[in-house]
Amino acid sequence: MAKKIVRSDERKSIMGLDVNGPVFFTSSIFIIISITLTLIYEERAEKYFDAIQDFVANNAGWFFVLCVNIFLVFVVYLAFSKYGNLRIGGKGAKPEFKTLSWFAMLFSAGMGIGLLFWSIAEPVTHFMNPPLAESGSPEAAQQAMNFTFLHWGLHAWGIYALVGLSLAYFTYSHGLPLTIRSVFYPILGDKIYGKRGDIIDIFAVLATLFGLATSLGLGVQQIAAGLNHVFGVDSGLVTQVILIGGITAIATTSVVLGVDKGVKFLSEWNMRVAVVLLLLVVILGPTIFIFQSFVQNTGSYLYSFLEISSWTESYTGRNWQNSWTVFYWGWWIAWSPFVGMFIARISKGRTIREFILGVLLVPSLITFFWISAFGSSSIQQALLGDENIVNAVNDNVATALFVFMEDFPFSVALNVIGVILIAGFFVTSSDSGSLVVDSLTSGGKIDAPVGQRIFWAVAEGAVAAVLLIGGGLQALQTASIVTGLPFAFILLFMCYSLYNGVKEEYQKIEEKRTQKEKESYEEVISDIIKKRATKHKDNQ
Repeated sequence: MAKKIVRSDERKSIMGLDVNGPVFFTSSIFIIISITLTLIYEERAEKYFDAIQDFVANNAGWFFVLCVNIFLVFVVYLAFSKYGNLRIGGKGAKPEFKTLSWFAMLFSAGMGIGLLFWSIAEPVTHFMNPPLAESGSPEAAQQAMNFTFLHWGLHAWGIYALVGLSLAYFTYSHGLPLTIRSVFYPILGDKIYGKRGDIIDIFAVLATLFGLATSLGLGVQQIAAGLNHVFGVDSGLVTQVILIGGITAIATTSVVLGVDKGVKFLSEWNMRVAVVLLLLVVILGPTIFIFQSFVQNTGSYLYSFLEISSWTESYTGRNWQNSWTVFYWGWWIAWSPFVGMFIARISKGRTIREFILGVLLVPSLITFFWISAFGSSSIQQALLGDENIVNAVNDNVATALFVFMEDFPFSVALNVIGVILIAGFFVTSSDSGSLVVDSLTSGGKIDAPVGQRIFWAVAEGAVAAVLLIGGGLQALQTASIVTGLPFAFILLFMCYSLYNGVKEEYQKIEEKRTQKEKESYEEVISDIIKKRATKHKDNQ
């Protein structure tokens, strides 16, 4: 495969910016227009968002379900195929991070704010409004956990594994820039540096930005709810916008400091605080029940895996999936360029098999345990007659985590830890996302000028704020689904391109191995002939 690297010194500065002009300005203009229209038509925006989401979900929901299953099957195939032994970065490449640190960063990048928001709210919602069981029954409880595991488990990480592996493989094994366009080199060749490549990166930028905005919007709603619950601070829209502004300012400072001094430092502390919160819930809560439910939930999820992962509501006449499964698949797809690029940057030196199984299994199991600790415990409270958590989810899903903590000792301290953790994930998502979007809009340049990093950090906060103003949670969900749909097509082509790439490399390795074996065989035969000739000469 030809190697062509776009170096920063080869790219001309545009208006003082070190960017890929078509990608940077097209993305920026589209985002500015979206923000402006939402603010102008604020009163009608929510209805528009609702109509758009229903249209996409009703007509393309089956497509999301099909695609996400294809992505998971494809990466599992690669892991157990003959290509699984190929090493990212070449035969001599060594992992940059220890395995434990690698796992910690995978989990931190992949879930973050969303898991804190939905780990209680989603299971309780499904328990009271199950897709296929009687509301409030033990069957509904198990079904609630099955679908929550479906939305946060192997399929989500399968999407991340596909994008992360594709980026890592073509960047480190073929010397191409760290952008989405590089993945399509086997299909497009040098055309990735033209308009077609620009279009691919524009979709990646928009998907990433709106996917991030969804997480940031959910996070700020939950921070506001936590401050209201603990300290009585108003949790309305004004407070949410102020919080977005303040936390975006912190994220911008982190972006200015760079990856090592800003992003890495905050990410490590986020994981420490998350572990502390999880351990406190397990120790202070129903400890034995949490471990029991984790084992049962995991087994039930695996047993019903094929059925629920391919279920499309064909015979129910309902639209339950529109706000859940379809939203999640669109969200994960929209989030995948950011998470995939982050995973790619930390995964050089690992084999394809090690990469895929590591990305799929370990974060999924950690996620399952987290959801069992928070979600199953909440359902247990409801089954025992405590309706506080159910009422909280019905009134405002953002308050679920804090109402759940009320039954624990030291509830105020736990809620404060929860608010700090959500804010921490908000900051790390924003600053990491800013660096990724900046890389996409600068043609793969990792260390772009500070001004550009600040621009994207502010843009992410602005998009999140405007979506909240224009329609709240409905607008956030719509943004993910709409931007995720076109990017799903890109991921399908990514499967084909990655397969061609690893197939070509494997064939070259096999050809070299065969040639070496042939040369070795010929040397052995030559030595035998020489020895026989010498022996024959001596006998004469």
